[in-house]
Amino acid sequence: MEKFSYEANGYNRSEVNKFISDVIKETEGIIARVRSQNDEIDELRKELEHYKNLETTLKSAIMKAEETGDNIKRIAREESEMIVTDAKHNASRIVNEALLKAEKIENNAEILEKNMKIFKRKLKLIMEQQMAVVEEIEVLELEP
Repeated sequence: MEKFSYEANGYNRSEVNKFISDVIKETEGIIARVRSQNDEIDELRKELEHYKNLETTLKSAIMKAEETGDNIKRIAREESEMIVTDAKHNASRIVNEALLKAEKIENNAEILEKNMKIFKRKLKLIMEQQMAVVEEIEVLELEP
C-alpha cells in the first residue's frame, strides 16, 4: 500500500487525490475488462448453444441417414429376393416349355419314323407289284 506524506490537516491532498484518481482509473479498467469478458462469455455461450444445436441436428441427421441406409438395404434385399424368385420362376417356365417342345419334337420324330416305315412298306409293295407287272409283260412278249 502507498504511503502518503503528512500535512497540517492530515495527509497530502494532492498525493491522496492522485492515488484516488489512479485507483479510479484502474477500477474503471478492471470494470471495462470485466464487461468485455462478460460480453465475450455471452458470445461464447451463444456459440456453445449454436454448436450444441448443430450437434443435435447432426446426430439427428446421422440417425436418419442410418435408418435410411437400413431401409435401402432392406428394400434392396427384398428386391433382389424378388428378382431371384422371378428368375427361378422364369427359368422353370422356360425349362418346362423346352421340355414340352422336346416332347413334341420326339412325338413328331416317332410319327415320322412310323410314316417312313409305312411309306417304305407301301413303296416296297408298289415296287413288287410293278416288278410283277414287268415280269408279266416279259412273259407276254415272249409268247408269240
